[in-house]
Amino acid sequence: MLLAVTNRFLCKEPFLERIKKIAKEEKADYLILREKDLEQKQYYSLAEKCKEILENSSVRLVLHSDIETAQKLFVDAIHFPFSIFKEKYLSLSEEEKQFFTLVGVSVHTVEEAIFVEKHGGSYLMAGHIFATDCKKGLTPRGIEFLKEICENVSIPVYAIGGITLERMQVIQKAGACGGAIMSGFMKDECYL
Repeated sequence: MLLAVTNRFLCKEPFLERIKKIAKEEKADYLILREKDLEQKQYYSLAEKCKEILENSSVRLVLHSDIETAQKLFVDAIHFPFSIFKEKYLSLSEEEKQFFTLVGVSVHTVEEAIFVEKHGGSYLMAGHIFATDCKKGLTPRGIEFLKEICENVSIPVYAIGGITLERMQVIQKAGACGGAIMSGFMKDECYL
């Protein structure tokens, strides 16, 4: 399985045109709208447009951290960094949590992965696994880290960081059910 993670600054074409291509090609299973620099009103507007583009596609829209926008737009899939999962999602009432049918969380330690599974996460994004321009200068955690995460949880794990189609077999051999790709989906034509 593939998760497309957005970053409109990487696109060589208008961002929504790229989203239309991702929707049309249907190579990604999920599209995580991760535009962290936007204020809530701007994010809401962009999420609304992306939802409309993806409606007749098999690509599922996943909003990033914005619970209120997800609820207003009836998008029942959301992804959090670990700290925001702990702070915001876990403070929701059980009834509010029931709105979400898919809750993903980015993790960077085995302890975080176990915590997320114990507290209702649907899937994990573990990284960064390989060297990537998105994390320049930071040492990648590597395949052994990914394998350790996968061995300690039973929910799906997706690898992120330097993931390419050529590396899918390596991460799946380590136990991941798939990969999350940003640069490939945002700027490379071979992913479309």
